[in-house]
Amino acid sequence: MGNPVTWFEVIGTNAEQSAKFYGEVFGWSVDHFPEMNYHIFDTQSGTGIPGAAGEVREGQAPYSIVYIENPDIDALLAKTQKAGATVVMPVTEIPNMVTFAHIKDPFGNLIGLVKGDGTVVVKDGTNPPVDWFEISCVEAEKAYDWYRDVFGWTIKADPMPEGQPHAQIDTGTGIHGGIGGTPTGQPMVTTYAHVNDLGEYLRRAENLGAKTVMEPMQVDPTTHIAAFVDPHGNMFGLYSTAS
Repeated sequence: MGNPVTWFEVIGTNAEQSAKFYGEVFGWSVDHFPEMNYHIFDTQSGTGIPGAAGEVREGQAPYSIVYIENPDIDALLAKTQKAGATVVMPVTEIPNMVTFAHIKDPFGNLIGLVKGDGTVVVKDGTNPPVDWFEISCVEAEKAYDWYRDVFGWTIKADPMPEGQPHAQIDTGTGIHGGIGGTPTGQPMVTTYAHVNDLGEYLRRAENLGAKTVMEPMQVDPTTHIAAFVDPHGNMFGLYSTAS
């Protein structure tokens, strides 16, 4: 069984305002921890994963990150290092809250590790869930093997007659995702919310200061995707599926 993805973060230039933005766009509930400048989302969607908004250090570019969970975080961190990952933050415990670490995979992506049994709690509701993630890098096909070997994920390449390579990720018990090429040449992780109307949510985001960077486009017979950059520098994805 693979290691599940159980948490996401959007780390931008103003954590409090970023949390307010996502709460207003998607209707998510936010718990504020001002002493840490950290703001936790409960999407109240009944599915997917919870997450948070944080703030970048001075001089650092905004980024998004997902967290991969395992009860033995030390062993998982050691396994990633043996496979060529770089430790960005060693195993760190915030008492009574969380134990986590950050790595950079061999392809340049920042990835989180978190200690736990894989249990995810999202309150019931009808808001859009966060239930997809994308890992983008130059050597996507090599990344398929790396993530499969290190985290036990099932990864199946999509038929791509032209353009960037892409594969589907089945983590086992967590949310699903993809690995693909990066059109900018830079590695990045993007989280996606499942919405019923791409145009409506793009309009909501734009009305609150976001900029659409990917107009709605069809990627398979039942799925359309889009993306915006929020007012504090993070790219965030949207997708919809035919009923």
